[in-house]
Order: sequence, then C-alpha cells, then structure tokens
Amino acid sequence: MLRSIAAFALLVAANAGVLARPIHIVAFGDSNTAGYLVPRAQAYPAQLQAELRKRGYDVTVTNQGINGDTFARALMRFDAAIAPGTDIAIVEFGANDRRRGVSMATIRAQLTELIHALRKRGLQVMVIGSGGLDFSGVAKANGALYALWHLPSGKYRASDYAHYNAQGYAIVVAQMLPQIEALISRLPPR
Repeated sequence: MLRSIAAFALLVAANAGVLARPIHIVAFGDSNTAGYLVPRAQAYPAQLQAELRKRGYDVTVTNQGINGDTFARALMRFDAAIAPGTDIAIVEFGANDRRRGVSMATIRAQLTELIHALRKRGLQVMVIGSGGLDFSGVAKANGALYALWHLPSGKYRASDYAHYNAQGYAIVVAQMLPQIEALISRLPPR
C-alpha cells in the first residue's frame, strides 16, 4: 500500500505543471473545425479536449468553427471568437478562400494579420494546413507551430468525400497532440 501511495505521489509531482491551471484553447476555423457532417461531439475540438483531459490537463477546447468561413470573415469575427483568457488558438482556414478565387498572396497576408492579432494578445498559435494548402512558411515566419492535415479519401472522410468523419478527426488529433502539448508547455503559470 505504501508503495502505491508513493507511486501516486510521484505521478502527481511529475504532472504538477500539467495540472497547475486551467487551459483555454480556441479552435478557430471553417467547416473542418466546425465538424461539418459529424455530430459536434465528434469534431476535432471535442476529441482534442477529451484526449488532453485523458493526459491530465485541465483544459477546455472551444469550437469556433463556422461552415463556409474565410480568412476575411475570421478577421471580422476575431474579437467575438477569441474570448479573453484564451491561451492557445488553433487556426484552420483557407479552403473556402481558394474556392472563391482569393489569391494565395492575399490568403497568406490575412493569415499573417490573424497570427499577429493573436500573438498581440499573448496567445500561443498553431496553424493548420489542409486540402493542399501549405502555410508552413507563414507559420514559421510568425512564431506559430504548424500542422498539416492530410488523410486519404475513403474511410476517413464524411459522406461528401471532402470533410472528415469521426475516425478522420481522431487521426488528426493524434497527429496534433505533441504540438499542442508543446504549446501548453510554453504557457506561463497564472
């Protein structure tokens, strides 16, 4: 019994930084963030929250995804979407901009503006690329982490063959977890 109590005490001490304070993450994006064609509880923000909680983090992941959203509209709804007290923002836009014929130069400029606005508030930022959009250079140039979502068509896609299903979201969450934990480790204690 003493051995199990000691092991538990060591586990608590090792995770003290993990459990030190509540963490607020906003998933800010378009339909891939919103979870188009899946129940909201199966979209990546809900799955990310569940996985982080399993790892001992006191975390809330707020889904601020809107179907059909663009960078221009994201910049307009920024203040409403990113509540005070947010620690980390995960930015996932671009596919709808491209579908509407917005140039990559404009998209990159708007992403840069969005990252600067988030960083000005002191947030850690992760940028997501998907659907052939590579924002790694913009992310790196602006001090944000970057993740590329790429899953083959087929069983990981929703019924429209473009968006992800629950299994697809589980895969991208697993891919993102190390980077999200790296961002959490950068947060100052409160």
